[in-house]
Amino acid sequence: MGNLDLVTIIIIAANVIISYKGFGDYGFFDQYKFNVGGIQRGEKIRLFSSGFLHADTQHLLFNMLTLYFFAGTVINYVGIVSFLLIYIGSLFFGNLLSVYFHKNEYQYSAVGASGAVTGVLYSAILLQPGMSLIMFFIPIPIPAYIFGIGYLLYSIYGMKKRIGNIGHDAHFGGAIGGYVITLILSPWLFQTNLLMIGLLALPIVLLFVLKKAGKM
Repeated sequence: MGNLDLVTIIIIAANVIISYKGFGDYGFFDQYKFNVGGIQRGEKIRLFSSGFLHADTQHLLFNMLTLYFFAGTVINYVGIVSFLLIYIGSLFFGNLLSVYFHKNEYQYSAVGASGAVTGVLYSAILLQPGMSLIMFFIPIPIPAYIFGIGYLLYSIYGMKKRIGNIGHDAHFGGAIGGYVITLILSPWLFQTNLLMIGLLALPIVLLFVLKKAGKM
């Protein structure tokens, strides 16, 4: 973890430059943020551009630090091209899930690379499930797969209860993107990490069961 490849530097630089442009130019920010009404009017660029805007410096810093810690793991396993597919695909998965859950909320808006970054995190967990994570508020190592399952379950709870000003659905959608795209690009995981694949799928299945049952 923590390798700073050129592609990671470029992505971080793009996020910093575009986010700071948005901090100082509300018209720019409003034009390119995720907004359900705008997307339904045909402004599909928002599905991509919103992933390079952030609400504030703290939001930007958190996402870029997470990317820094896990991008290297994914790149080392699958290469730069596949990493970019995972990053961009997770960004779209996250925003598409947000559209799905908020399709009747035309004013719903969001920004941030969280979907893409969460997709990279879940890709890293799939590729290296034996690694441990240490959170700021829990100073002991946590197995990556336990963190992954717990985070998705918390995201379901956050989506259901509308906890905080957080796009839990975009995080969850990004995780689905990272999960699905990594498995497509790395089918060898079905031979080496089948149990982990099944465990990490459980919260994803649960989300759509709850949605179908009308409980989300």
